[in-house]
Amino acid sequence: MDWSLLLEYSWVLLILIVLEGILAADNAMVLAIMVKHLPEKERKKALFYGLLGAFIFRVGSLFIISFLVDVWQIQAIGALYLLFIAGNHVVRKFILKQYKKKDKAEKAEKTEGAGFWTTVLKVELADIAFAVDSILAAVAIAMALPETPIPQIGGIDGGQFLVILFGGLIGVIIMRFAATYFVKLIKRRPGLETAAFLIVGWVGIKLVVFTLSHEDVAILPHDFAHSTLWKIIFYSVLVLIAVIGWFSTKEVPIEDRETEEMINEMK
Repeated sequence: MDWSLLLEYSWVLLILIVLEGILAADNAMVLAIMVKHLPEKERKKALFYGLLGAFIFRVGSLFIISFLVDVWQIQAIGALYLLFIAGNHVVRKFILKQYKKKDKAEKAEKTEGAGFWTTVLKVELADIAFAVDSILAAVAIAMALPETPIPQIGGIDGGQFLVILFGGLIGVIIMRFAATYFVKLIKRRPGLETAAFLIVGWVGIKLVVFTLSHEDVAILPHDFAHSTLWKIIFYSVLVLIAVIGWFSTKEVPIEDRETEEMINEMK
């Protein structure tokens, strides 16, 4: 693998880590709230079993997706799902003005009083729900990477598969260990959360381009989705969204006590 290829793969992996971190921050807080009613030992076990299930689901689903990734109908469904996730966030927050960060927390608090295994099941389901959009986003971003000498896994180049796998596993690790930092970062720079959802939507647009470039659809030239021009457009817009998200809101001073109390439930 030459240096330019290694640099491009490293860049994409860095993007996935940052995106996973921002998206995982609220998810980590939700999981903390879901298990807070359990005794400390059971709380840690519930989170361990839930995150273990998330790990198994991510790996298993990635192997399945690797065989379906070149099916244009699957690409179209993934694109619509990611666009829905991004659009739903933007509409609720800026148009309906009904979006509250406490919405997820309020739903999670309904777990209060549930038994240990019921809580584990709910944590498991929440982890799976969180994993779906991050896996689809990772696949969409990695699909445009150049091929490597690593043998294919399913319908995905081996190098692309490893980037997606590492990105997904890092997402689980972030939910478990690095959530405190990302929660504080989002509280200080609230625009980053919306930027993350807009990036998810932009990745959905990327899947639309892949779908329209598919040889069975052929609305766009087949090579366009892998062209240098499209890569420049895609990454330029992605970075622009992130920069606007960072500077669109002034840094907000926060009191960390409440945040730390919730995140301590994850430890």
